[in-house]
Amino acid sequence: MARFSLSALGADRPGIVAAVTGALVDLGCNLEDSTMTILRGHFAILLVVAAPEGVGEDAIAGALASAADAFDLTVAVRPITSAAAEASQDTERESWTVAVHGADRPGIVHAVTSALAETGGNVVDLATHLVGEKDAPVYVLTIRAALPAGAEGDEAAKRVRDSASSLGVHCVVHRDEADVL
Repeated sequence: MARFSLSALGADRPGIVAAVTGALVDLGCNLEDSTMTILRGHFAILLVVAAPEGVGEDAIAGALASAADAFDLTVAVRPITSAAAEASQDTERESWTVAVHGADRPGIVHAVTSALAETGGNVVDLATHLVGEKDAPVYVLTIRAALPAGAEGDEAAKRVRDSASSLGVHCVVHRDEADVL
């Protein structure tokens, strides 16, 4: 099966997910990975789609045209190379969570992700939100990261905490435990 990344962005309205996924299932596609969210009133979706033999980038984009028109979505479809998929399967790393909160100010995401990158860490998932009172918002940053295994991961976690601390925000970094379903 060929794999494709699909992104769509538009003003949030009920029915977007149903329209996009309906077009994909009609082609025989399968969603392998997905993330969807609402950002300040705009819906954003990013999918990894497995398509059956003979269904390519143009066919997927064409099938989504009706949903894109109906919901005024900006849609992009790109093939995923097997090299990119293999590179994401690094077994020499451990899964960690980074949780940061504090007074909102520019540079928090940059400082924390720079510390991760400098230690060989990779951002797997990242979300930010403003919470609290309008006149005193609290910035919340949550990252799932892949860090080097063992003691190198512990050192990377310390550098991330130190980076956040230098900005006056609170930071907790911990190894993820296996999910129990």
